[in-house]
Parts: sequence; structure tokens; C-alpha cells
Amino acid sequence: MQYTIRGIPPAVDDALRTRAREAGTSLNEAVVNALAEGAGVSGAPYRRRDLGDVAGTWRADKALEAALAAQDRLDKDLWR
Repeated sequence: MQYTIRGIPPAVDDALRTRAREAGTSLNEAVVNALAEGAGVSGAPYRRRDLGDVAGTWRADKALEAALAAQDRLDKDLWR
């Protein structure tokens, strides 16, 4: 099942990104945890995909990182 969440206020986006960074988790995991806490079901198990089949195959790509950073800036500017 796939979810797409739109209209996230900038303050919530910043808080979720900070939470993910501080916890060393993905943004997706931080959002799922926040939703679980908000729904009063924190600690409830949820499925995770094991990425062992692709582990170690990531390559740094400066052009991609620059494009993603530009997109993040653009997204934040749109919400101001």
C-alpha cells in the first residue's frame, strides 16, 4: 500500500526532517513513527523491507545530490 501526503506545512516538514536526522532514520520512518505516536499506537509493529539485496550498491552522484537539494529548496520556497 502506498501513501502520498500533500500539503505538509513547512514547520511540520522541518520538524520531521530534524527528527529523522537526529534519529539517524529515513524521513519515511520518521513520518511513520510520528503518525503512530499521534494515533496513539506507538510501539505497534510495522513492516519493513529488507534492502539487503541492494546494500552496498549506492554510488555518490554529485549531480543528483545537487538536483535533490535544489528541489528541496524549491519545495520550501513554495510553502512560504
